[in-house]
Formats: sequence, C-alpha cells, structure tokens
Amino acid sequence: MTGRTRFLVVLDVDSTLIQDEVIELLADVAGSRELVADVTERAMLGEIDFAESLRARVRTLAGLPDTVFADVGRRIRITPGATELIAGLHEHGCRVGVVSGGFHELLDPLAARLGIDQWRANRLDVLDGRLTGLVSGPVIDAEGKADALREWASLYDVPMSGTVAIGDGANDLRMMRAAGLAIAFNAKPVVRSSADLAIDVPDLSQVLALLGLRG
Repeated sequence: MTGRTRFLVVLDVDSTLIQDEVIELLADVAGSRELVADVTERAMLGEIDFAESLRARVRTLAGLPDTVFADVGRRIRITPGATELIAGLHEHGCRVGVVSGGFHELLDPLAARLGIDQWRANRLDVLDGRLTGLVSGPVIDAEGKADALREWASLYDVPMSGTVAIGDGANDLRMMRAAGLAIAFNAKPVVRSSADLAIDVPDLSQVLALLGLRG
C-alpha cells in the first residue's frame, strides 16, 4: 500500500470480526461456559465493569494447559464478509486494525492470517505450561480500545475524522465515540442507539458500501 491512508477502520473482535466469544470457547474446555457466558452478556450490556468481569472470567480458566490455544483457535469462526472487507479496504488505500478484550494468544495467528495491519488484546498469564487464572499486564478495556484507535490514527497520519470504529458491545462505546464514524454491528441496544450507522445482518462486507467503497 502506498500514498496517504484514506481511512483507518478499527474493529472489535469477539462477535464482530469473529462469530464467537473466545473466552466462552476457552470456558467450554474449563467447564465454566455457563458462568462465563452470563458475565460476558452483562459486560457487553454495560451492566458491570469490563475489567472486573474479565478478571472474574479468566479466573475460571486456571489450570488449563497452554495447548488449549491451538485447540480453541481451530474452532474460531470468521464473520462472513470479513476477508472481503479487509481486502476491499486495502484495495482502496485504507488501514485495518482490530482491538480486543480477548487474548493475544488467539488473536495473533488470526490477525496475521487475515492480513490485518495492527492489533491489540489482553494476555493470559501462563506458568509451567498452564494458565494461572490471571491476566498478564493491563486490561484492554473500553479506554484501551479508544487509545488504540487514536494511536494508530497518529501512526498512519489519519485525522480522527477519517477513522471508523465497528463494534457490538458496551466496551466498544468509547472507541466508537472517539472515531469519526461509529458503526454498530449486530449490536447490543445501548451500542446501536449510540452509533452513527448500524448493520443488522452478519456480513462485514456491508461496511464497504457504507464507506462509499462499493456500489
């Protein structure tokens, strides 16, 4: 890609770039899916603090072997239209970032495979080949997502008016408010009502039309 970046498009990951909530896939293996799914839903609705909810959910994963990352990685389902969206954005001189309340251990291979330009997520603490039930380093929460968007806009010399944020849950709201254009994707009501535009079908390629990059 050469020349000035036209748009910077930053997506949430779980239930946006992918169809799954990765922590729920990990919880399947740990036997804590029901508890984790309930806490995830409450966090995405904005009923509880995201960082607090993340630490509570991660505690249920303590003891899992680190081989779980490869096993769960094979179960992740890319959202329809995601590869078309990324290719179309690159074709029109745009950059693509993803920022996740999930985990680098699952996101790194996925983002590299999809050709994403920048990505950021949480890290799980591992000791002697097993998850400790802790998050390593600061939690990527709502403010962390907004910070990533601003940082990448600066990196690519894109004005904030040229940034686009796409998300579905309450922890995406600060990122969406910081962006020049906020798109709710199959989103919770609190997000849909706050967004500039909404997509209510599970097809990320629809973003290209909203940006005037496809007829």
